[in-house]
Amino acid sequence: MRVVTAFHTTTDALATEARCRERGVPGRLIPLPSVISADCGLAWSAPAEAESAVRETLAAAGVKPAGLYQMLL
Repeated sequence: MRVVTAFHTTTDALATEARCRERGVPGRLIPLPSVISADCGLAWSAPAEAESAVRETLAAAGVKPAGLYQMLL
């Protein structure tokens, strides 16, 4: 199970990647699964157990995600 974070803009996706790397939050940028939406086309994929760390990192970076989804990838 993975938590997939969708973004409205590529800038938000890249900011999240940078902040997650700084904070040691596991995950990586992936192409946004088409079953979610089209938005910017990028998503942050992290292990489900890292969801709270991802949410905290988004808040610290001032990024409002288009959505967070739990998925089997």
